[in-house]
Amino acid sequence: MTDFIPTGIQLSYLVAVSLFFVGLKKLGSPATARNGNLLASVGMLIAIVATLLEKEVLNYEMILIGIVIGSIIGAIAAYKVEMTAMPQMVGLFNGLGGAASAMVAVGEFWRFLAVAQSPPLPTTITALLGVLIGGITFTGSLIAFAKLQGVMTGSPITFPLQQPFNALLFGGFIVGSVYLCVTPFNLPVFLALVGVSLVLGVMFV
Repeated sequence: MTDFIPTGIQLSYLVAVSLFFVGLKKLGSPATARNGNLLASVGMLIAIVATLLEKEVLNYEMILIGIVIGSIIGAIAAYKVEMTAMPQMVGLFNGLGGAASAMVAVGEFWRFLAVAQSPPLPTTITALLGVLIGGITFTGSLIAFAKLQGVMTGSPITFPLQQPFNALLFGGFIVGSVYLCVTPFNLPVFLALVGVSLVLGVMFV
């Protein structure tokens, strides 16, 4: 039972960032933006509940302050932003959620390196998945916002040999992840994988 709670929390984080990613894809079109917003909101709720249940949370006051500040910003933005621009605003919020997920993953990995300890394998795998999905969600959301706002063309980003390039990036992430699982005490490789995930977000939208 004691092992189930941490595992359930980690799985909840993965579900949350997955919902962020699916919500991002749906935010790319006004026709599906409403469903995308709902999925991203559910993902955020799951992430918040999982965080509050985490035993290592020692300062609930800071969490409460963050929720209040975020709620105020969201309420002001929702009041001032026109309904026609709502998908763009939600896209930005979704991107911030992805960035937060990636930052949590980086922080968890760094927590072990700061005390010269190698992260356990489950922690490394969870951090890598968080970085991958969170990084893609962050940059992908920024691209989706730019397209919905009319700053960029709505056409996908294409260039010669794009598919092999994307496959090379994703394959590099997989290889780097396997290497990091074998030799987890390697910050440069981890940071390189963060960069790859950010580029993938641009390429996939």
